[in-house]
Amino acid sequence: MKYKSTRGQVKNLHFKDAVMMGLSEDGGLIIPENIPSVCLDELKSCADESYESLALNIMQMFIEDISNSDLSNLVNNSYTTFEDKDIIPVVKKGNIYIAELFHGPTYAFKDVALQFLGNLFEFILKESDEKMNILGATSGDTGSAAIYGVKGKENINIFILHPAGKVSAVQEMQMTTVDSKNVFNLSVNGTFDDCQYIVKELFSDLDFKARYKLGAVNSINWARILAQIVYYFYIYFKVTGDAFEGKKMRFAVPTGNFGNILAGYYAKMMGLPIDKLILATNENNILYRLVQNGDYSIENVVETYSPSMDIQLSSNLERYLYYLFEENPDILNKKMDELKREKRIIFSENQIKQVQKDFISAYTTNNETLTTIRDFYKETGYILDPHTACGINAIKVCSGDKYVTDICLATAHPAKFPEAVSKAIGFMPEEPAGIKQLKHLKKNSIEIQNDTTKVKEFIENTLRD
Repeated sequence: MKYKSTRGQVKNLHFKDAVMMGLSEDGGLIIPENIPSVCLDELKSCADESYESLALNIMQMFIEDISNSDLSNLVNNSYTTFEDKDIIPVVKKGNIYIAELFHGPTYAFKDVALQFLGNLFEFILKESDEKMNILGATSGDTGSAAIYGVKGKENINIFILHPAGKVSAVQEMQMTTVDSKNVFNLSVNGTFDDCQYIVKELFSDLDFKARYKLGAVNSINWARILAQIVYYFYIYFKVTGDAFEGKKMRFAVPTGNFGNILAGYYAKMMGLPIDKLILATNENNILYRLVQNGDYSIENVVETYSPSMDIQLSSNLERYLYYLFEENPDILNKKMDELKREKRIIFSENQIKQVQKDFISAYTTNNETLTTIRDFYKETGYILDPHTACGINAIKVCSGDKYVTDICLATAHPAKFPEAVSKAIGFMPEEPAGIKQLKHLKKNSIEIQNDTTKVKEFIENTLRD
């Protein structure tokens, strides 16, 4: 398996090179040159053995330059920090299955990929005797999961930008209470889109990127998507059991940056019998508008109870657009230039129809988020976090064939968003021990202007010292 860029100028990369490059040197995103087809019977036996066994077998299809024994060690080490032996337990509440992706060290789905990516970085750097500086932007969960994935690791520094005052209190504590000399939290006076723009600008400065050996942990890094593909297969087998053949299901996926649902799109291309991918958003509904009528026009970011989805510019959408534009990088380049210039992309009627074949969508308002949390708790006794509530509401709005099984990906523990949850159900969700202990720790972050030059100067000065 080799890798290439969506923009067409970078090709024939090995997996380790793709991981370390992060954002492609031509400004595109790294994708595999081909998509492997799977045998569900073989994967089912792996899933029955363990999550780690399934992860190893799927990842082997995409990785040729890491030995099976080394990859096995990386996978096994990555999930020792998870609190549930199943890694991703699946519970049934009413007629809906809920896949709990939040049993990692930061209680968010990002841990599934970023624990693996942190170990992968350390392995590659030790092998090559090199150093790297991770640069990333977060709307909440990516930052803390990335920091927990690389804190204290050799040959790595991490610089994480987050929008000041626009992440939950727990998310901020998780990021800023880590006492490690290789961790730098930058609090930016702006939105997540502003933070993401700064990161992309710095990665596009090829001289700066090379000089400071920048690496990416945002979902622009292919290894994150690969790690997330695994859990679609695992959840499918958990829900269907031994009678999995021919069973179709719908996955409701809360998503802002399009990475989580993109992994499901790849799983479907590989042969997982997904009936529909339900794209669940909040009031920042640019992805919903794309699915409904092809309107991908950037608007102002709205603050909601589900801040990890308070995004307008979804960086991972470019990978999907590559396939939508029939794998033609020339068309993609023109459309991405159009987006940068006009703040929107215009799609043909046939392209819109294809998007609607691939996805259905619903968005959830702030009031509907609280109502969904309250009603679901009354009906089932189960407490949803605000992002997962958007997924549950999307299932109800997009009601379809009653014979198709509905699964909602639960992306965060409700205790990460106590204000919204308590407003909905009248009391605070119980906090896990890992969150309780944060309140007694000192917070460290650096306030910085919403300016690429200022961030660049901070990185230069820090690494110079």
